[in-house]
Amino acid sequence: MPQYLIERNIPGAGALTPAQLQAISQKSCGVLNNMGPQIQWVHSYILADKIFCVYRAPNADMVREHARQGGFPADNVFEVKAIIDPTTAE
Repeated sequence: MPQYLIERNIPGAGALTPAQLQAISQKSCGVLNNMGPQIQWVHSYILADKIFCVYRAPNADMVREHARQGGFPADNVFEVKAIIDPTTAE
Protein backbone atom coordinates (compact mmCIF):
# COMPACT_ATOMS: atom_id res chain seq x y z
CA MET A 1 0.00 0.00 0.00
CA PRO A 2 1.35 3.49 -0.77
CA GLN A 3 2.84 5.48 2.06
CA TYR A 4 2.40 9.24 2.48
CA LEU A 5 4.22 11.98 4.37
CA ILE A 6 1.85 14.70 5.55
CA GLU A 7 3.13 18.15 6.49
CA ARG A 8 0.89 19.89 9.02
CA ASN A 9 1.73 23.52 9.84
CA ILE A 10 0.73 23.96 13.48
CA PRO A 11 2.31 26.96 15.21
CA GLY A 12 3.54 25.93 18.66
CA ALA A 13 3.28 22.18 17.96
CA GLY A 14 6.50 21.54 19.84
CA ALA A 15 5.00 23.03 22.99
CA LEU A 16 1.93 20.77 23.02
CA THR A 17 1.57 18.94 26.33
CA PRO A 18 1.40 15.15 26.60
CA ALA A 19 -2.34 15.50 27.35
CA GLN A 20 -2.87 17.61 24.22
CA LEU A 21 -0.93 15.13 22.10
CA GLN A 22 -3.02 12.32 23.57
CA ALA A 23 -6.25 14.15 22.68
CA ILE A 24 -5.04 14.75 19.11
CA SER A 25 -4.06 11.09 18.81
CA GLN A 26 -7.44 9.95 20.12
CA LYS A 27 -9.25 12.19 17.62
CA SER A 28 -7.14 10.85 14.76
CA CYS A 29 -7.70 7.23 15.79
CA GLY A 30 -11.45 7.80 16.05
CA VAL A 31 -11.58 9.15 12.50
CA LEU A 32 -9.41 6.25 11.28
CA ASN A 33 -11.74 3.73 12.92
CA ASN A 34 -14.70 5.28 11.12
CA MET A 35 -12.88 5.31 7.77
CA GLY A 36 -11.95 1.63 7.88
CA PRO A 37 -8.79 -0.45 7.77
CA GLN A 38 -7.55 0.74 4.39
CA ILE A 39 -5.95 3.85 5.98
CA GLN A 40 -3.35 3.52 8.72
CA TRP A 41 -1.40 6.02 10.79
CA VAL A 42 2.20 4.84 11.19
CA HIS A 43 3.72 7.60 13.36
CA SER A 44 4.31 11.34 13.57
CA TYR A 45 7.23 13.69 14.21
CA ILE A 46 6.56 16.77 16.32
CA LEU A 47 8.68 19.83 15.47
CA ALA A 48 8.54 23.38 16.80
CA ASP A 49 5.82 24.59 14.41
CA LYS A 50 4.97 21.52 12.32
CA ILE A 51 3.92 17.93 12.62
CA PHE A 52 5.00 15.43 9.97
CA CYS A 53 2.87 12.28 9.84
CA VAL A 54 3.42 9.01 8.00
CA TYR A 55 0.30 7.21 6.78
CA ARG A 56 -0.48 4.21 4.61
CA ALA A 57 -3.49 4.64 2.35
CA PRO A 58 -4.66 3.68 -1.13
CA ASN A 59 -4.42 7.31 -2.29
CA ALA A 60 -3.71 10.88 -1.21
CA ASP A 61 -7.40 11.81 -1.34
CA MET A 62 -8.10 9.43 1.54
CA VAL A 63 -5.30 11.05 3.57
CA ARG A 64 -6.82 14.48 2.89
CA GLU A 65 -10.29 13.20 3.85
CA HIS A 66 -8.91 11.98 7.18
CA ALA A 67 -7.51 15.46 7.80
CA ARG A 68 -10.81 17.09 6.85
CA GLN A 69 -12.86 14.85 9.12
CA GLY A 70 -10.43 15.29 12.02
CA GLY A 71 -10.07 19.04 11.60
CA PHE A 72 -6.33 18.69 11.05
CA PRO A 73 -4.33 20.71 8.53
CA ALA A 74 -2.77 18.76 5.67
CA ASP A 75 -0.73 21.51 4.06
CA ASN A 76 1.25 19.11 1.88
CA VAL A 77 0.75 15.43 1.16
CA PHE A 78 3.67 13.64 -0.47
CA GLU A 79 3.69 10.06 -1.73
CA VAL A 80 6.80 8.25 -0.49
CA LYS A 81 8.55 6.66 -3.47
CA ALA A 82 11.30 4.86 -1.56
CA ILE A 83 12.79 4.56 1.89
CA ILE A 84 16.51 4.29 2.51
CA ASP A 85 18.55 3.91 5.66
CA PRO A 86 22.11 2.84 6.53
CA THR A 87 21.37 -0.75 5.52
CA THR A 88 20.74 0.46 1.95
CA ALA A 89 24.50 0.99 1.66
CA GLU A 90 25.24 -2.67 2.32
